[in-house]
Amino acid sequence: MPMHQVRAPQRGASERLVRHLLTVAVLGILGGVAGQALAQDAAAKPDAAQDGEAVTRLDTVTVTGQRAALDKAVSVKQMEDHVVEVISADNMGQMPNVTVAEALARLPGVTASLDRGNASLATVRGLGPRMTMGTVNGREIASSEPDRAVRWEIFPTEIVSTVKVYKTPSADLIAGGIAATVDIATIDPLTYTGPRFVASAGPVFYDQGKDVDGYSPWGSRFGASWVHKINDDLAIAIGATYQKQKNANALIGSWGYTDDASAVDVDGDGTRDYTPWGAADQLKLIDQTRTGAMAALQWRSGNFELKADALYSRVRIDEDQSQTWYRNWDDSIWSWWNPYGQPGSSIHMIDHSVVGGTLINSQWGTPLEMDQVLAKYSEVKTLTAGGLNGKWTGEVWTLGADLSASEAKRENRWRSVQFGLNPDSVSFDFAPGHAPWISASSATPAWGIAGSDEPQALHDRIAALALDASRPLDGAFNRLSFGARVSDRVKRNRHELANYSDYNQPISAYADLIHPLDIPGLNVPPVYAGNVDDIAERGFGGFAPSALAEQMLDHWKVQERVKEAFAKANFSSNWLGVDVTGNVGVRVVGTHTRSDGYDTVDGNTYAPSSASKDYTDVLPSATVNFLIADDKILRLSAAKVVARPPLDELRTGRYLDNPATVSGQLTGSGGNPRLDPFRATQLDLSYEWYFHKEALAAVAVYRKWVDSSIGYKTEHETIDGRDYLISGPFNGGGGYIDGVELTFQTPFWFIPGMENFGIYSNLSLVDSNLHEFSPANNPLPLSGLARRTGSADLWYSNGKLEARAGYSYHSPYSTAYGWNASHLVRLDSMGTWDASLGWQFNPRWAMKLQVSNLTNEAMRAYTDNLPYRLANMDDGGYQLFGRRFSLEATFRF
Repeated sequence: MPMHQVRAPQRGASERLVRHLLTVAVLGILGGVAGQALAQDAAAKPDAAQDGEAVTRLDTVTVTGQRAALDKAVSVKQMEDHVVEVISADNMGQMPNVTVAEALARLPGVTASLDRGNASLATVRGLGPRMTMGTVNGREIASSEPDRAVRWEIFPTEIVSTVKVYKTPSADLIAGGIAATVDIATIDPLTYTGPRFVASAGPVFYDQGKDVDGYSPWGSRFGASWVHKINDDLAIAIGATYQKQKNANALIGSWGYTDDASAVDVDGDGTRDYTPWGAADQLKLIDQTRTGAMAALQWRSGNFELKADALYSRVRIDEDQSQTWYRNWDDSIWSWWNPYGQPGSSIHMIDHSVVGGTLINSQWGTPLEMDQVLAKYSEVKTLTAGGLNGKWTGEVWTLGADLSASEAKRENRWRSVQFGLNPDSVSFDFAPGHAPWISASSATPAWGIAGSDEPQALHDRIAALALDASRPLDGAFNRLSFGARVSDRVKRNRHELANYSDYNQPISAYADLIHPLDIPGLNVPPVYAGNVDDIAERGFGGFAPSALAEQMLDHWKVQERVKEAFAKANFSSNWLGVDVTGNVGVRVVGTHTRSDGYDTVDGNTYAPSSASKDYTDVLPSATVNFLIADDKILRLSAAKVVARPPLDELRTGRYLDNPATVSGQLTGSGGNPRLDPFRATQLDLSYEWYFHKEALAAVAVYRKWVDSSIGYKTEHETIDGRDYLISGPFNGGGGYIDGVELTFQTPFWFIPGMENFGIYSNLSLVDSNLHEFSPANNPLPLSGLARRTGSADLWYSNGKLEARAGYSYHSPYSTAYGWNASHLVRLDSMGTWDASLGWQFNPRWAMKLQVSNLTNEAMRAYTDNLPYRLANMDDGGYQLFGRRFSLEATFRF
């Protein structure tokens, strides 16, 4: 960008106009607190900038904390050559949220799904997590998810300097994100100007678990970072973080509904009705430990600069799960009886779907059953990313090379034991508009024991080498850049399973090992808890590794080799008196994939299978920035973009009916190694008005013409001359996505005495004709497409005291809540409040209190694209996470 952009914005007639308009709008909101603010400011003395502390001085106001982070983010956004959103740390390790995911969720057009009460996967501009490229320091990162999605909560803010969300592509960015590219940057030690040492510590409290007997919901956070400049040409940075989360998660959900092929007339009116197969509720007692570290070494010698950096994150989850499974609620072609047609039963239906009622047990046929399930879930996932970057700057040419590697691992295991009973009656109400509930005539285990043991492992690694060169040019095109990159990625998955059954000791044999628990916040029968390993040892001799059987269809490997090259030219000119900058370029991407797995035609014998695919994409891009005034920029961007298929969907491994034993239509299921990528053409127009220091009013409109998509459906396929009906991922047609994003942030400089108050807000509106492929008769909107999202923060900051109240909202959107992308559900709309309060005692010591989900909002998901059908518990269902309180003290020098 031209240097004249960094001059102070002019204060002319337009500023006086906005001053008057904003004054009228804000005075009504803040009139009640203005007196208190004036009193605080009158008592406060101006603080001098302390040596080594990163602060911003606005006339007579010293800005620190989140206000400084917002100011820096605005400055970075203004100087960027793209449509980009920025999250900046006010000091290293002092981002305003606990994880990167929480910070991402407050940006325009970004929505984050929840996992165990934490923001996790990010959806950008109506496109799901699988279409967002994740990078660290500009390098592609591995993922512990089966597809490509990045769980952003794995990155603690203490080891992150800046996060950028590139919403428009550029030829020099790694290809792979139709939605956006999210880049996490750690610090450059040589150019870092903040405090040399920052440390923070404090407790974390989740109130959902406060009423669970024998469980403590108290956790803790610790973090520290240190930067040392050995001399002007050599510097190092080290950071580390630790967090323990103790939370209780309350869940309830259906087991899905009968469909057209299985439903029958339940109430006798001659019309087919749909019933739930059953239901489940659960109490999770979570013990989650996250550790992270980063290190960077930067050295400069003359025209040569070398930087080595590494980032590590490890998350361990241990959950004690207490569940109740409710079986045989269906009235279907498979039923022996109608549980809704017995004397004393009742039924509540919405549009022929049963959403509530009372079921009475039968003395014959398949009785009502409740299983009390006690389980232990453990998960360890790690991410390691690092690289070596060298840059040589000559009189004309600048040459760069980057060697990088990233590795993600996940090992998880679910062990369970279960007891059963046959209640006389069960009642439930899953209708929308209130919390779902279940009651039963009894919940006390009466018989039997069974068990299961299910370990799984996933490994993803990426190695890459990138080379680039650039040089200045004379004329309107002032710089030429080009480069190449090669990468090799391999993802493997393994799955084993052991089932233990028919151990029917009397329940009295376990009386000393199990005890009932109530699920806080849910109106359901008690669940049961106990030591799963001790119960298994007494029941069937324990979980034996020798009993594990390999699940061969889930044993797969996908290798992806990418070769890409780019050329890009930057330009700067003057068109009709308007300064214009921008770039034009092209990136050519060649992709080769090879998939290896196992196929079966009877479920007993397996044969190795493999397949490969090659394709090339030519991706032109151009951005033009019209510098209308010192404080106004109009950006126009056009590009072709691509997102490669999810890696797990590229797997081989099919189950096929055996034509020798199956008559009629043959069926099958599995992956699809010949998928084409998501492809789209996008056009962006953005207007940004930096009307005051720290202030921004922006509007961005965009359209994406999606040429090809991927989803789960059933299609006919000829295999060995026979017609099969195959269920799995397939390519589909295209459509459009239209969006508008509004951003407004400013301190209230236009109200005398209120300049220490301010607002940050955004609103995103999206429209699309794209749909998933299921349900076939009522397809869900495209995964990730929330038609309305927004957030608003009202803040106060006077250099010592900082306070913030924020609200975030998203309308309903489709998602795959678990690891199986075919299990699509619809997340209901949700709005949450959070707040923070901080105090800067002196230049070295500060304290901050943060509260999340102030109003204890629940998450609700529904299935079959029908809001009155509560989703499966494992696919979202109805969940309570509670409020999170965190208090931390920070020391810096």
